[in-house]
Amino acid sequence: MYHHVKKLMYTVRVDRPDPRFGNMLLEQFGGANGELAAAMQYSIQGLNCEDPERKDLLMDIGTEELSHLEVVGALARLHLKPMKFKREEAEADPLIAIAGGGGVNLYNSMGNAWTADYLKITGELDVDLRSNIAAEARAKIVYERLINFTTDPGTKDALQFLMTREITHMKAFTAALESLGRPRFQIGQIPPTPGLVDQFFNDSTGTGEDGEVDTRGPWNQGDEWQFVEAPAFADMRQGAGDGGEGRVDARTTSTTDDPEMLQELLVDQLKDLLSAEGQLVKALPKMIEAADAPGLRLCFEEHLEETRVQVDRLKDALTALGAKAAAKPCKGMAGLLEEGQEVMAEGEDMEPQAADLALIAAAQKVEHYEISAYKTARTLAGQIGAQQVALLLNTSLGEEETAESLLTQIARELMSESRTGISKDDELTDADTGSKKTTKGGPSAAARSTTRKRNTT
Repeated sequence: MYHHVKKLMYTVRVDRPDPRFGNMLLEQFGGANGELAAAMQYSIQGLNCEDPERKDLLMDIGTEELSHLEVVGALARLHLKPMKFKREEAEADPLIAIAGGGGVNLYNSMGNAWTADYLKITGELDVDLRSNIAAEARAKIVYERLINFTTDPGTKDALQFLMTREITHMKAFTAALESLGRPRFQIGQIPPTPGLVDQFFNDSTGTGEDGEVDTRGPWNQGDEWQFVEAPAFADMRQGAGDGGEGRVDARTTSTTDDPEMLQELLVDQLKDLLSAEGQLVKALPKMIEAADAPGLRLCFEEHLEETRVQVDRLKDALTALGAKAAAKPCKGMAGLLEEGQEVMAEGEDMEPQAADLALIAAAQKVEHYEISAYKTARTLAGQIGAQQVALLLNTSLGEEETAESLLTQIARELMSESRTGISKDDELTDADTGSKKTTKGGPSAAARSTTRKRNTT
């Protein structure tokens, strides 16, 4: 929930209005590196974030950026104010003076409308944090340049305050990135190709009249770097008798010295998963019948269809690896589903919401098991260079993660209903007024008991 506190974070003071400078300030109001872009980028990243600690960071800073938007807006409005009544000032920017009445709008300093294309949102927390660090660095530079283009003391003070907060945010985002404990260049899940990842291609060659002098530094020499001279000319050099030294990597996608051993392990994992998914196809109809909440039943129904497709993907993956598409009994899934059967049996004597929450807990254990298994198999596929198999597994992994997230959301709704006594399904329409009325407690216990009986028989 947002609450507008009418006191500014920083009290803006402008002693000598300058409409031309006010136009420059609009870059930080509705521009690509401005406060609205930052506020929206961080807030939407926060909405997407599953990590509660870093979600809090993103929402905190996103909200502060909204306050900065108000500071910049107040600053720009005071500088633009003379456009309201002085023609010579209005001529500095007729668009602002005539169309905008001498006030601010979501345009940059060139009159281009703000756009969501400014936002950098990937859904990968470490990638988004890096984008945020870069965004704060760009904003810092913009404020620094604005400071250099004004002589008004109050304006300089406000811009200094805002510029300083950009560094604060950079520090916070950097600390959050480092706290993830991931290697600096580990992006995503699929590892890069060894050898190729450490090759630096010298693609701008020539000296004197043919070009600038080639330079060397820590970006292309030392540590694990292999300097590859002019890959485009590699064939000519080989013909000249250099023996192929320094040529481009053969581009194999395998990342292991023993792909056959890992392939055997991968095949074993896929057969285990095939058994697990097959068992789940048989179990999900029973879970659908046991579920009371319509949203939970729908979630199970949709995941049943996904699971059937996942079975086909696993068969395709095994075929692509030259293995027989046969299942290996998965005792782990068998144990989880047996526990789920007990939960459903016990749920017949429980309140509907409690029974559904217990069923969700059992279902999420299954999802976590599958997510772990798919991640392991996908990594193995990447290690042996089986990219087609890795993509198949990644698709199924995404579906499992989505299903787990949906179950979490449904559980939250059920717990909220339990606390308040208000259910989405309890909203009734008043036939006389057409308005909605919400009844506490919902259907009677007898009605819910009937629903439970209908769903479990």
